[in-house]
Amino acid sequence: MLEFENVSKSFWTGTQRKVILDQVSFRIELGNSLGILAPNGTGKTTLINMMAGLEKPDEGVIRRNARISFPLGFMGGVTTKHTGTENCRYIARLYGLDPDYVEAFSRWMCGLDEYFDMPLGTYSSGMRARFTFSLMLALDFDMYLIDEGMPATTDVEFNRKAGRIMRDRLETTTVVIVSHQPETLEKFARSAAVLQDGRLHMFDTLEEAKALYDFQA
Repeated sequence: MLEFENVSKSFWTGTQRKVILDQVSFRIELGNSLGILAPNGTGKTTLINMMAGLEKPDEGVIRRNARISFPLGFMGGVTTKHTGTENCRYIARLYGLDPDYVEAFSRWMCGLDEYFDMPLGTYSSGMRARFTFSLMLALDFDMYLIDEGMPATTDVEFNRKAGRIMRDRLETTTVVIVSHQPETLEKFARSAAVLQDGRLHMFDTLEEAKALYDFQA
């Protein structure tokens, strides 16, 4: 379960205060995947980062009573001076998982061969994307956070293999996905919400959420 209780968050832009959340309360139960619609610039990434614990609220309480992923595509714990092996084993210990399993899975998944034992700083952007996505798949979460759709790389075969594993994983886990495009949510969401003017309006169906989202567009 993930719960926000009277949570507020805002930023000073240099000319005005931008409100992301204003005394917002909601709960996401395991088994009820949620899609959140929000126009660009309204705080989608901030909201998903708060769910992951990467950003703190100004006010209120966020409760996480489940294993919640970092946003897909984000890997804040990875350091470029360490090798793929070292990063895998560090992240595994950070999440209380078996380092041997996490390393073996990620090594198999990303297919970087000898580069796996070289510093991430020597990787191309495509190689690093494959590594971080593989490492994310090696970790076991109750709830996955997705910001603007599934991450992808330029490697077609890797995308096919990773996509198949991710689809299987999502059948037994809970997903929270934020996007400005309703069609991005259709594959994942059972219920939906709209982020509007610092408020999160919750709906039982995506169709209801789309009606409000289209009205405010």
